[in-house]
Amino acid sequence: MKFFNKHRIKYYLNQVFKYSEGILFFLKSILSNRQFLYLSCVLVGASSAIAVIVLKYFAHSVFRFASYIDNLSHLPYTNSILPIIGILLTVFVIKKFLNGSIEKGTYQIMIAVAKKSGIMPRKQMYSQIITSSLTVGMGGSLGLESPIAITGAAFGSNYAQNYRLNYKDRILLLACGVAAGISAAFNAPIAGVLFAIEIIIVDVSVSAFIPIMIASATGTIVSNLIIKEDILLSFKNQLVFDTGNTFYYILLGILSGFFCVYHARMFRKTEKYISSKYKNHIYKRALFGASLLACLIFLFPTLFGEGYESIKILTSDSPENILNNSLLSSAMGNQWVLLLFVLGAAIVKTIAVGLTLGSGGNGGNFAPSLFVGSYLGFSLAKLLTLFGLKDIPIQNFTVVGMAAVLSGLFHAPLTAIFLIAEITGGYGLMVPLLIVSSISFAISKHMEKYSMDIKSIATTGLVFTSDKDSNILSTINPQEHIKNDIKTLNLKNTTSDVVEIFTHTSQNFIPILDESDKVIGIIQLDKIRNIVFSSFQAKYTPIQDLIEPAIILSYYDSTKIYFEAFEKNKLSYVMVQKDKKYVGYVAKSDLMEAYRTNLKSLLID
Repeated sequence: MKFFNKHRIKYYLNQVFKYSEGILFFLKSILSNRQFLYLSCVLVGASSAIAVIVLKYFAHSVFRFASYIDNLSHLPYTNSILPIIGILLTVFVIKKFLNGSIEKGTYQIMIAVAKKSGIMPRKQMYSQIITSSLTVGMGGSLGLESPIAITGAAFGSNYAQNYRLNYKDRILLLACGVAAGISAAFNAPIAGVLFAIEIIIVDVSVSAFIPIMIASATGTIVSNLIIKEDILLSFKNQLVFDTGNTFYYILLGILSGFFCVYHARMFRKTEKYISSKYKNHIYKRALFGASLLACLIFLFPTLFGEGYESIKILTSDSPENILNNSLLSSAMGNQWVLLLFVLGAAIVKTIAVGLTLGSGGNGGNFAPSLFVGSYLGFSLAKLLTLFGLKDIPIQNFTVVGMAAVLSGLFHAPLTAIFLIAEITGGYGLMVPLLIVSSISFAISKHMEKYSMDIKSIATTGLVFTSDKDSNILSTINPQEHIKNDIKTLNLKNTTSDVVEIFTHTSQNFIPILDESDKVIGIIQLDKIRNIVFSSFQAKYTPIQDLIEPAIILSYYDSTKIYFEAFEKNKLSYVMVQKDKKYVGYVAKSDLMEAYRTNLKSLLID
């Protein structure tokens, strides 16, 4: 038994890691840069796939356990209790073991790309797996794809840092981890590649496709070797497009576009409301939000966890089985009850997602978008069928609806189209997928400029776009260029004090502050030279007459906002305030020098 004590196990693991690391450093020394990069893609892809396997098996096992217990009672009591336990455990782990905070959402990857040169914290390699498995695995109404993407990105980033790869390769391996995670989660390698390129790193060269494809293929292979097909979201039925239903697919696209706007806005409101409750009492907030979630799950058991099992039921020949273990199980034969239950679940899912995240759980919006899309597609097709308008293929609409909502919420039509095409095992629905995804995307993009996953940070200029200048600007931190090396005055001073500063220092402007250190204006040397060099005017001109309005920016504004202020107002410097107090100024020349330095470093890398 001594052989298996924890210290000895830790010792052997460290030795294995050291030998493995030594082998990789040796291979790096004998292989070309490109060859080592391809090898790295395989290793990062395999690591991401293993993380997916751990998450999926845990979530699936808990779901099976809860379903078994609920089958005995015929009501979702277990389904309602487990999410409360899961969210409380998540909050406990974050507080006790993760320094009280964890970065949620795939936009964290975009921030790493845009602001941190692709560097992600080491703890992201395990914190996402632990917290999301507790939240989603135990019934929180979120998805595992966002934690999977962050974990894969962290694997790629830290691998590149450990083996001293340059900036471009670091970003590339980060994207490889993301692609491998998504492809492993859905057995969809093309969708994994498109997700990484379309959502995570939109500014990518053609040469980056091959490494990302290698990682994505690796993730799929490793996943297929271990994960059973019934754990993944997949459909075996061959679905075929009938051109006679084109109008109804157009209708689904329009409906999905507006529903995406509702989902995004309602989700943000719910999450904000819950997260503002009991700000200083995280366990009370967790219990409050999780209890509300439990009530919703009791009414709509399909809100439990990712919800992929219920999607499979809707696409089966017996969709009424979705009412099992619910309050409406006695009305399984009533098609109108089935329709109202499915539509109600789609509407309430948005609130359930906001409750889960707002109360402290961890997960993403990818799975909820597929859930809502399938339920919306089923509802429309079922409604038209019940009205006797046309015998519409309900399975097709259920599947296609997933692409419509995914495209609209994430502004990623290509990912949506090829993901659904891959998980259905063919391209028989390619035409309706193109129709619904493009229409939903157009409507959602018109009403919501940014996708729901980056809405909260896009306006700050943190995220990469296809504009290379903006990408370089986003790597500059204006807070690092704030200076506070000049003298300031207030209204109690006189014009003589102004003259004293201008004649005995190199200053060419003076910030004027009030009693609370708020900027009320500036005095510029170029504008008052005649007064400074005239003792008579300096003596009899009040200081108030010398002050002119100043351009004042916030300490938290992005570099893009600073440059826009410089260009619009033809200025060389702007005043900076933090919490309505003067903290210094930023010179345009300093930001321009930082721009040139960053551009040069990117080109060298």
